[in-house]
Amino acid sequence: MEIKKDMLIGEVIRKKPEAIEILLRHGMGCIGCPSSQMESLEEAAMVHGLDLNNLMKDLNA
Repeated sequence: MEIKKDMLIGEVIRKKPEAIEILLRHGMGCIGCPSSQMESLEEAAMVHGLDLNNLMKDLNA
């Protein structure tokens, strides 16, 4: 399954549970917070100051 930047964090975790480790490694520690159910990967990367391209590369590796 390809992960896309407009997918909600909660959706990514449900479809690919192993993504949790990758998200944590990139500094996205709010995986269980309520906003993860309404926030896209792109939005979360922006809020946390993360490099979206590197995150997407790792999530889809």
